[in-house]
Amino acid sequence: MPMFANFLAFQIGWFACVLGGAHDLPWVGTGIALVIVAWHLTRATRPEQELLLVLSAAAIGALFDTLLVWLGWFTFSSGTLIAGTAPHWMVALWMLFATTLNLSLAWLKRHLFVAVLFGAIGGPLAYLGGEKLGALNFASPTAGLIALAIGWALLTPLLAMIAQRFDGFVSRLDAATEMSHV
Repeated sequence: MPMFANFLAFQIGWFACVLGGAHDLPWVGTGIALVIVAWHLTRATRPEQELLLVLSAAAIGALFDTLLVWLGWFTFSSGTLIAGTAPHWMVALWMLFATTLNLSLAWLKRHLFVAVLFGAIGGPLAYLGGEKLGALNFASPTAGLIALAIGWALLTPLLAMIAQRFDGFVSRLDAATEMSHV
């Protein structure tokens, strides 16, 4: 049940952020995403570890999306606080994605090659969905999707490895065993 709730919460947050960005209501999506992230952290056995993962993903995602904006691959419809950077609702989406890495997508941590493929396919599809809903515009769809595929192919396994380090959902028994080996 926690895995399904995690997956469902991510989907709700994704649609809230993308539709908010598309309809010039970006703070609605960001607010919903932050509530989901806060709820997620209250469910963690080690919330400080999970928070480090969420903040790491936020920083990585903000840098990645800002780089792609600077390179002119795409523009966002709303929510940009500083010209030429990723909008806050996109950073919130990266935070939401991080909430899945130790629950519904935890299997990626054991299969990094699959994480490469998952990122190369899933990342661009998510942006394409966002574009179809009106949240962003590709300057050149083919080039933008290729850039996203390469970036997500690298970042998904990286985030999976960070999730291995900052796993806030390790059971208390696992955490005790881990501490005894330190």
